Amino acid sequence: MKFSANWISELVPGLAVSPQELGTLITTKTAECEGTEAYAPFLDHVRLVRVVDVKAIEGSKNVYATIDAGPLGMKNVVCGAPNCRAGILAAWVMPGAELAGGKKIGKAKVSGHESEGMLAAGDEIGVNREHDGILEFSEGEPGARLAGIVPDHVIEIDNKSLTHRPDLWGHHGMAREVAAITGMALRDPAPQVSWDGAPALQVEIEDYELCPRYSALVFENVTIGPSPLWLQYRLEAIGLNPISNIVDVTNFVMAELAQPTHAFDADLLKGETIYVRRARAGERVRALNEEEYTLDEQALVIADAGGGGDCGRDWRAADGDHDGTKRVVLESANFQAASIRKTSSRLKLRTDASMRFEKAQDPRNTVRALARCWELFQVVSPGIRLVGGLIDNAAPMKAAPVIRLELDWLNRKIGRVVEPGEVARILRSLEFGVEEAGAGVLTVTVPSWRATKDVSIAEDLVEEIGRMIGYSSIPPQPPLVPAAPPPASPEREFQYALRLQVAAQGFTEVYNYSFLSEERAARFGFAEAEHVHVLNPIASDQGLMRVSLIPRIVQNIEDNARHMGEFRLFEIGNEVHKAAGAAGGAGSGAAGGAGSGAALPRQIPHLAAAVFSKEGDGQAGLFELKRLAEIVAPGVEVERADEARGFEHPKRVWRLRWQGEVVGRLFELHPSQCEAGRGAVLDVDVEALYRLKPAGARHKALRRFPVSEFDLSVLTPLREEVGVVRALIARHGGVQVLGVEFVRQYTGAPLAEDEKSVSFRVTVGAADHTLAAEEITGLREGMIEAVKAAGYQLRM
Repeated sequence: MKFSANWISELVPGLAVSPQELGTLITTKTAECEGTEAYAPFLDHVRLVRVVDVKAIEGSKNVYATIDAGPLGMKNVVCGAPNCRAGILAAWVMPGAELAGGKKIGKAKVSGHESEGMLAAGDEIGVNREHDGILEFSEGEPGARLAGIVPDHVIEIDNKSLTHRPDLWGHHGMAREVAAITGMALRDPAPQVSWDGAPALQVEIEDYELCPRYSALVFENVTIGPSPLWLQYRLEAIGLNPISNIVDVTNFVMAELAQPTHAFDADLLKGETIYVRRARAGERVRALNEEEYTLDEQALVIADAGGGGDCGRDWRAADGDHDGTKRVVLESANFQAASIRKTSSRLKLRTDASMRFEKAQDPRNTVRALARCWELFQVVSPGIRLVGGLIDNAAPMKAAPVIRLELDWLNRKIGRVVEPGEVARILRSLEFGVEEAGAGVLTVTVPSWRATKDVSIAEDLVEEIGRMIGYSSIPPQPPLVPAAPPPASPEREFQYALRLQVAAQGFTEVYNYSFLSEERAARFGFAEAEHVHVLNPIASDQGLMRVSLIPRIVQNIEDNARHMGEFRLFEIGNEVHKAAGAAGGAGSGAAGGAGSGAALPRQIPHLAAAVFSKEGDGQAGLFELKRLAEIVAPGVEVERADEARGFEHPKRVWRLRWQGEVVGRLFELHPSQCEAGRGAVLDVDVEALYRLKPAGARHKALRRFPVSEFDLSVLTPLREEVGVVRALIARHGGVQVLGVEFVRQYTGAPLAEDEKSVSFRVTVGAADHTLAAEEITGLREGMIEAVKAAGYQLRM
């Protein structure tokens, strides 16, 4: 999230620390600052000027303008903007300035005329995103700086460090922290307003759990138009797009007070009552992005008597499409955080407002936001009038939590002594209420903006004191607790050893999310109903728990293939399968919570390894993975699979059998899944490996009698698997066959094109004597007969 250093300084008058120091203070005391970046530093070289004269340049769309720069004198500028005309006030970038992107401004000859500097459009100096013409100002003296448009610094805060602090999603909340850290006073931008008159509308709330408070105001004599340039600049600096005066004020207040507001055309409202209710099953609304969404009964809708919701375009305040808007309803409401989060995730619709609502905003903040909007509306829309009084429907406000804080206990928890006066000062600077409740005891009242989901127990106050005194001030001491080794975990040790084995073969380990999108699962032929669904996914494309590691491994291949011609990688992770007997469907087997007695999904560890190359026929990768399988499961047998799955090459897929059980698959990816080259994949059930692993190596005495070896070369069809022939030879040698080793494969003349010669080295021997020549010959002839009986020929 972006914060403006200038904005914070306005809310903490007299703040004298640099933006870089401010970022460091925020990081050490409040939230993680990812960086501080200067915004529009070139504005020091921009001045307000009046265009005195404009002359056309023959043969060019540009004009030659004479400008009055006040104390800086008269200047001449070549300008191509269609709105450059005599009499307007414009922004002049002086020679010597360097704009964003490194664009340097100087004196130059343009269209045959000397030009000193340039007249700027809004996007060129960071005021807005307009480039159709140069900026026009309504007032000011030539030669002056641009009012309210000065160099700023943007402080980038990591959103994850703000999730528990709804108050920090606005500049006022962050300024409160800065004021407490620096010992300065905080200015509240929201005015105190007395709301006189009867409400112009009524509000009915169906469920106060989903909407604890709904406040609104009605305005008339509204003028829709562009915002003042200072307001556009303030929004642009923090990444918000200026739209129109009314909409920009709502965004400004959201960024300042962390309270979203929404303005819509009052004349399009049907009836005199606003209804806050659950959506009806199948109800459809059109959002501001012009997309239409189908709601379920868990969504919340703000509707009128005609049934329309304020998601709908018909309610929207004018922002260029509704130029006839004269009356506006301004909404400022408080919604249940979980409801907003679930609906936005389900609809895949995240906005700046929804991100704040899902952090559990303070219901007392709704009226403060209305007061601030009313104040700014009078600036941006002169003549605007308030109709009636405050519209406000709310559940009874919860009493402020009161926490008993024992100072001796606090000091033990922190690890150093903090004086009682310092404790009280810190808490009061953060606007907690503090009262003495006896010797060494304080009662602390939590402010409403910290009570929604943040501070509720004494340990939370320990954190408040600790971060403000600085964790560096606490002397480090090892904990005085018994140190005991953790219980052994044989499964974890087995997986760790497996990782080392695979990595030692040159494979790079990857870590992938355990989540998948519905689209990616369907690409690999995995039915959505097979998956465990995530109730509250962290992203719209991560709603399913994976039932296989393959989709993510293939994504790794796709990503790396853009940069490398060949590589090998692996992952050891869990497949997540529904519990036995769990019904299918989108709502079943959901992760994130289970009812009483519900069976938990089953997690099965798997090893997925891949070898990719843009060159070759893919055989090398398959053999390399076969070798890896023999390392992790010595003696594993590779046999042709009965059928290939959709993402597997139909002619290159095998089962892995070990200790009599199928423990995995070896295959080449289907060409449609790996268009950049050849990808071979090994998928092994690690749970089965662990269960079937030998109990331990046993001593085996050295052989007392020598062994003998002989070679056999067999002619087979070109695509015959070597393992089939090898198994045939071994099977017909009995216990005296100690090994059958593949030696080489040959194709070419004088063999036919559809033939190959496969050579094996056979090792034979007996445990109780040395085999005689006759015995060896008998074994060899038996193998030859078996080979011929199977339809193969012996190559002599």
